[in-house]
Amino acid sequence: MSGKGNSGTHHAWGDRIRALRNVPTVLKILWESGPAVVTWGLILRVVVSFTPWAIGFAASRIIGGVKQAIDHQPLPAHFWWIVAAEVAFALLNGALSRAIDYSDSLLSDRYTHYVSVRVMRQAARLDLTTYEDPDFYDRLERARVQATDRLAMIQQMGRLFQQTLTTLIWSIQLVWYSPWLLLLLIVGVAPSFVAETHFAFLGYAKNFRQTPVKRIMDYLRMVGGSKEAAKELKLFNLSDYITRRFTTLSEQIYRENVALSSKKLLVGGLLSLIGTCGYYGGYLYAIIEAVHGRYSIASFSLITIAIQQSSANLQQVFSISSGIADQALFLTDLIAFFDMQPTVQSRPNALPAPKPIRRGFEFRNVSFAYPGSERRVLKNFNFTIEPGQRVALIGENGQGKTTVVKLITRLYDPTEGQILLDGVDLRDYSLDDLHREMGVIFQDFMRYEMTVRENIGVGQIEVSHSDADIALAAQKSLAAEVVKKLPGGYDQMLGRRFVTGLDLSGGEWQRIALARAYLRDAQLLILDEPTAALDAKSELEVFQRFAELTAGKMALLISHRFSTVRMADRIVVLAGGRLVEDGTHQQLIALGGQYAEMFEMQAASYR
Repeated sequence: MSGKGNSGTHHAWGDRIRALRNVPTVLKILWESGPAVVTWGLILRVVVSFTPWAIGFAASRIIGGVKQAIDHQPLPAHFWWIVAAEVAFALLNGALSRAIDYSDSLLSDRYTHYVSVRVMRQAARLDLTTYEDPDFYDRLERARVQATDRLAMIQQMGRLFQQTLTTLIWSIQLVWYSPWLLLLLIVGVAPSFVAETHFAFLGYAKNFRQTPVKRIMDYLRMVGGSKEAAKELKLFNLSDYITRRFTTLSEQIYRENVALSSKKLLVGGLLSLIGTCGYYGGYLYAIIEAVHGRYSIASFSLITIAIQQSSANLQQVFSISSGIADQALFLTDLIAFFDMQPTVQSRPNALPAPKPIRRGFEFRNVSFAYPGSERRVLKNFNFTIEPGQRVALIGENGQGKTTVVKLITRLYDPTEGQILLDGVDLRDYSLDDLHREMGVIFQDFMRYEMTVRENIGVGQIEVSHSDADIALAAQKSLAAEVVKKLPGGYDQMLGRRFVTGLDLSGGEWQRIALARAYLRDAQLLILDEPTAALDAKSELEVFQRFAELTAGKMALLISHRFSTVRMADRIVVLAGGRLVEDGTHQQLIALGGQYAEMFEMQAASYR
């Protein structure tokens, strides 16, 4: 057992030492967030580091002068100037301390903004492959928390710099009188430093272990208070169940936190006694020396101040150093998150997307399996779509229709095979340039809790659109009829998150989402179950408009409703991850295969 314990201890200390490699990276991030604020903060801390010693030195001279006056001796020369100097140093110390607090608050805001933006941009850079990994969500959650929760470490770094300078000044003063005084203080403080570091590491390990549980708690908290879940919570009496699950996990976290805090209180309290003994050992040494006439009253006063200040500052330096070393452990995930690279990205010297597209897209023997799964969603899939064609993809759920969309838009890369655009591998094109030529609306489209204008405008955010552009896109998608009913028109806030917001029905939201696709002047328009929330009449209107607006463009459509699918120039049937039928509605009906069977089943339900 002892061997395992020693091994674990060595491993913990190794982790701490390795975590210190994070500190230079954090300092770089800190500097990038606000170089001017960092510079002024350092200058202020250098100056304020000397004021405690100056005040203490002046106080010792004043005490010596007062002793002379009590003994009926004349006051030392410049006595009242020394008194004035102590007051001035005290005022300066107060002013500088407030200036440092102000500088720290500015730096905290700059750092929080800078790191939060970096986390958001890094999350946007990473591809869908990354988001398929559950471990990534734990890392992302820790990174998001660390982006703001490490403000204490940033402030600790500044305090450590200041405390180290102040400690060095007082330590020189102690060594001037006797090196033993400093040694006694160091021996007294060291055990507490080791204990604090050890418990801080245990705290990091505990928080790391608790991250998945806290994510579950966040989810339960969201479900228990969300509008979307409210109906089922009431109808199925789920509220008590959700609350009990949350309470069980919360109490588990609480017990673990209390167990660690209790152990830290007991051990830390015992070791702090050693520090107290070291302090009073030095103090007793100074008293003995003064009693034997080896120190004057002024020197004795300065020594006692130096012992007190050195002890306090040494403890602060050790404590802050320990805190920084262990806070650096928490930053491991943040820095590792920043170091993550997307697997789907543009190659160096990537080609611009062709304008216009001349030959279209070709899937050549494409196979694909999602990360962490061995099941091939697509198997030796071959498919083409040419300029001006409107192609419908149909098939039962799980046959790979949406996967085709994700591959043609290069949200994923094929596991095997190639996807070509005008005869060139899709991976050779600039990813951003490629996406600019595509307009996509998924079934699970986003409902942005913004104004109508912004909801449509995000369809092509890189371009500034006029009111006429927004209105035209809304007319094309039939969203203009929805906007007419809204009191705020295109400036109406949507959703219930904000006070002035209004929620829409599923079909109304879908029309707003479709307007985004029409706003984008894309060469390829993809609609993945775009009318799932619309009634039959509205769907027919949307697709009649869709047929007009996609004339001369490539359009890829996924739908389960054959009344709309038949409008496509070609219909492609997927089964078992392969293309099994390809032709017009009339050709596939005449073929009497899988499409004809599915069409007949759906048609029968309307008879």
